Amino acid sequence: MVPQLMRILFVTANRLGDAVISTGVLDALQKRYPAALFTVVCGPVAAGLFEADPRCERIIVMTKRRHDRHWLDLWRDCFPTRWFMVVDLRGSLLGLTLRARRRVIVRGGRRPGRRIEQLGHALGYRRTPMPRVWTTATQREQAMRLLPERGWLALGPTANWDGKIWPAERFVELAKALRPLHLRPVVLYGPGDAERERALPVLGALPDALDLGGSPSLGEVAALLMRCTLFIGNDSGLMHLAAAAGTPTLGLFGPSRASEYAPAGRMARYVEAPGPEGHAPISGLSVATVLSAARKILSEKDVSVSCIGAD
Repeated sequence: MVPQLMRILFVTANRLGDAVISTGVLDALQKRYPAALFTVVCGPVAAGLFEADPRCERIIVMTKRRHDRHWLDLWRDCFPTRWFMVVDLRGSLLGLTLRARRRVIVRGGRRPGRRIEQLGHALGYRRTPMPRVWTTATQREQAMRLLPERGWLALGPTANWDGKIWPAERFVELAKALRPLHLRPVVLYGPGDAERERALPVLGALPDALDLGGSPSLGEVAALLMRCTLFIGNDSGLMHLAAAAGTPTLGLFGPSRASEYAPAGRMARYVEAPGPEGHAPISGLSVATVLSAARKILSEKDVSVSCIGAD
């Protein structure tokens, strides 16, 4: 008799940053159940994050439809399968209506503490599962061709809303201040005209910068980040991707909540603008503060997540 395959349904976020944070939980589940095959449900922006995962049997891209009909479509797609486990990080009713031996449903709502720790606790992990990325050999070879030597400073000057964006001229000033350390800037940003428009002031003021934004897949971006000496960027999905890729990462926070969404990784740090969390304008974050933090992270071989005090 052929044993039934063990299949796990993993429902994660639409947004890239939240999806990256969830990769630690997915990796922990894959280690806990080494014989299982995984189906990942996510939004279109995050789908490329899981393409190179060898344990990912299928990716279901959930595109929003009116009247929440995308959830009905997903239920119809998933109902024929008898799942060993359903892990729903969206806190929906889906997991309660599918045939599954086990169900883990993580409810939403504002809770104190970092999001990555909340997910780990919800699934019963004592140690916080750190995010990770998957890349193919082809993606790593392509990254090596584009960034053949070391000494690259990755800049992430965009974000999903303008309140989180550090002024472009400060990114330029910062990159120039780091030139004596033999760091050449690489500018990364997401797909679409709006992202490129936000990155253009930095690209225009740094003629030696390499423009690698806009079109690469998430796996290719992760492979590029692995080639970089340091990433400095706004609170964004790209920031979380850099930290998950193992790149020394410095996240810049203004009105967004570092207490919940600080970058997580072995070599990740962040700096905050002065003022009450959730209301501090990022324009209050000085170049001097970011430069000091960048120099510190470059001087350390192993950096755990912590906040460096702002002005």
